[in-house]
Amino acid sequence: MSTTPAKPVLVANEAPKRPSREQALEAVRTLIAWAGDDPARPGLVDTPKRVVDAYGEWFDGYDADAGKELSRTFEDVTGYDDMVVLRDIEVESHCEHHLAPFLGKAWVAYLPGEKVVGISKLARVVEIYARRLQNQETLTNDIIDAIESHLQPRGVAVMVDAAHQCMTTRGVHHRHVTTITTRFTGAFKEDPALADRFLKLAKG
Repeated sequence: MSTTPAKPVLVANEAPKRPSREQALEAVRTLIAWAGDDPARPGLVDTPKRVVDAYGEWFDGYDADAGKELSRTFEDVTGYDDMVVLRDIEVESHCEHHLAPFLGKAWVAYLPGEKVVGISKLARVVEIYARRLQNQETLTNDIIDAIESHLQPRGVAVMVDAAHQCMTTRGVHHRHVTTITTRFTGAFKEDPALADRFLKLAKG
């Protein structure tokens, strides 16, 4: 009597095994050939190496830990109890649907509780999550969840405004459309006036 082989068990949140560099190079050669060109011609022979190196830079967020960036905090805020806002943080990411870039800006604010963090660390958190494959909604959520989890602030606000190349260079070809995502927690969610002040500061 024949038996059906058991399916492999996938562990939740387990990182997939990465292919070797040579496998990645061969994958790029295959895509070049599929596009209709010759990966062995002089102008393209080194392209797989350049693409794989670029992927290593574009997606190095998978090897970074946002929690580690936010782990060094300070408790002496000398009575400061208003929002801390970072404006115009560069966002360079890639959508998970077409692997196409989406480029824009992020604005991040939090109301310190007992801990504050160096402002460069907030920008680094944005960078870490941007350098992964996702959609803009997920990026917005990941940034805010990391700050909430590690700083326990009284509230967090995040806005991302980006142009998606999967929309501007293919499909509908609308070049001047951007996507805005926002999320508010704590006092920012409970107090519309506070959220509105953040949005005015972000776009001011």
